[in-house]
Amino acid sequence: MGPGPGLACAITLNSALTPEQQRLYQDPLVIQRLLREARTIAIVGLSSDPQRASWFVASYLKNEGYRIIPVNPKADAILGERAYPDLASIPDKVDMVDVFRPASECLAVARQAVAIGAGALWLQLRLVNIEAAELAAKSGLAVVVDRCVKMEHGRYFGRLHWAGMNTEIISARKARLS
Repeated sequence: MGPGPGLACAITLNSALTPEQQRLYQDPLVIQRLLREARTIAIVGLSSDPQRASWFVASYLKNEGYRIIPVNPKADAILGERAYPDLASIPDKVDMVDVFRPASECLAVARQAVAIGAGALWLQLRLVNIEAAELAAKSGLAVVVDRCVKMEHGRYFGRLHWAGMNTEIISARKARLS
């Protein structure tokens, strides 16, 4: 028996992950649960430059009602939010750690995410570090690898289809405007 509705093909041709890794770290149900339940997202490597992808993603997430916590040792504040030099410096509970750092730094970030008791580790699009993903998963964190949190939010909860984007979701239901 195949996957349920909306899960017809979790395997993506554009991913650097193997099919097995895609099943582990790009599970549509995990992604949807994280986007639905996570409210506080620490963004490691969030830039203060509005031209950078991290700033654009953070701005989108903030606009969608998420609380973002910038993690950037070179900034005092980004998008009106206090910035912290590392995850350990954040005094509040973090639901998800979204990473915009080179793959070589992801294992250290995963260790910090585990140490602070974060609920999830999300490595952004084209960011693959399987050792970091395995460490986080073995420590009980939900893990997403090689996916953009903004794009996934748009796919499942936004209006990407209105712009002609193929969201890979088939539904006869009209999207609710909130």
